[in-house]
Amino acid sequence: MAVAGRLSLATRNASLATPSTATSSKITTQIEVIPCKICGDKSSGVHYGVITCEGCKGFFRRSQLPTVSYSCSRQSNCTIDRSSRNRCQHCRLQKCLAQGMSRDAVKFGRMSKRQRDSLIAEVERHRQQQQQQQLQVDAQSGLAYHTKEREDCSPQLLQPMTPAYCSGESELLSFTSDVHPYLLCTPNQPQVSDMIYRSSGVSPSSRAHMRGDTSGHSEIRDELCDSIVRSNKDTCQYRAEELQALKWKVFSREEMQAYQSKSVDEMWQHCAVRLTDAVQYVVEFAKHIPGFRLLSQNDQIALLKTGSMEVVLVRMSRVFNAENNTVFFDGKFAGTEVFKSLACGDLIAAVFDFAHSVCALKLTDQQVALFSALVLINADRPCLEDRGKVLCVQRSVELGLTHILHRDNRDSLMHKLYQRMSVLRSLCSLHTEKLRWFSQRYPLTAHCLFPPLYKELFASEAELMLLPGATH
Repeated sequence: MAVAGRLSLATRNASLATPSTATSSKITTQIEVIPCKICGDKSSGVHYGVITCEGCKGFFRRSQLPTVSYSCSRQSNCTIDRSSRNRCQHCRLQKCLAQGMSRDAVKFGRMSKRQRDSLIAEVERHRQQQQQQQLQVDAQSGLAYHTKEREDCSPQLLQPMTPAYCSGESELLSFTSDVHPYLLCTPNQPQVSDMIYRSSGVSPSSRAHMRGDTSGHSEIRDELCDSIVRSNKDTCQYRAEELQALKWKVFSREEMQAYQSKSVDEMWQHCAVRLTDAVQYVVEFAKHIPGFRLLSQNDQIALLKTGSMEVVLVRMSRVFNAENNTVFFDGKFAGTEVFKSLACGDLIAAVFDFAHSVCALKLTDQQVALFSALVLINADRPCLEDRGKVLCVQRSVELGLTHILHRDNRDSLMHKLYQRMSVLRSLCSLHTEKLRWFSQRYPLTAHCLFPPLYKELFASEAELMLLPGATH
């Protein structure tokens, strides 16, 4: 009965769509199986003539501004992939152009039949390759999958998973396809002390003991701080110089009215996509925090489910202009009035107030990086399997942040940062409350149209049970 109820809703919704919209939506969904041609990340469709992810689409759009000019400090042959795409804007832009991205390129919806047929053929080839690779993986791991059943299953919410490791290798054997790829953080890389002493076979504490001093601990702490700061820099959505160049570019009255005229569910869906983009960067940041990948997969997912939104809010301070109380959104700086059609003014006002309060602290990039890591690695989060192990990583990050603040003669900031962490929890609780309200009012949008990662992180079984026809 639950399935029938959902299908009837989906069928009724589909009948309201125009043929061109339905066809475009279907093909766009098919396209998403092909990785971004620029960085290899999950694609979201054809943008400026090339299949790309949202990140590369936004980067190319920003690169076309007359005030933007990039250069490469190396040999103009930097590797561009998901983890390195933010390191060299010059080479990233050159790859965009080489792949055929162009401001003048026809958009996906306006493709000719021949172009569309060619694209669908490429999608099918890629899908067949994926199926072949999956069959090989299944055969090697000895797991019997029922392909038809998996195709018919709707995406599942995140479930606590028990990781299976190879002895000595610490390599995760397999994952189910129902878990979002951004949450698959295989703990197969050496971390913390191993990262520093990977070739010596001697532990940091033993080496420090042999030297008769504590410099080994300082070296570990400095390496941890450097790693977190580097990861934060590599996973920022926007460079500081880009934001500075656009600092006073705000939405016109007409553009503002266009956002305000959106329906509640349309604006919620739009913002859910933008928030999911930001969360993807946070997940990449988390995977490079020393010690994070050593946690069980269940605990990695638990920390991301409860902490990723908080880190997004901390990072929001980088794209917030306290002088006119605006935040960078969709290529320009927007005030609270742009989000009016969300129908949750109290949440928006609270988020803006929080961003303003973080800006007032005047944190350095290093301080923001360590604070973000501490917000994410929190042993008080629910549903953790090995709380002691999480606490160990948390204390390491805490010591790193304390060291950075002491070095910068800003020890008094620690208390203020803990206060901000308390506000973050309140904001996320308010977001959950608003999402529950929205899910009750627009169940089809919440269940079927929100990005999968957004649903996995923020939706709950309670929201799903609100769907018409769901069994209780």
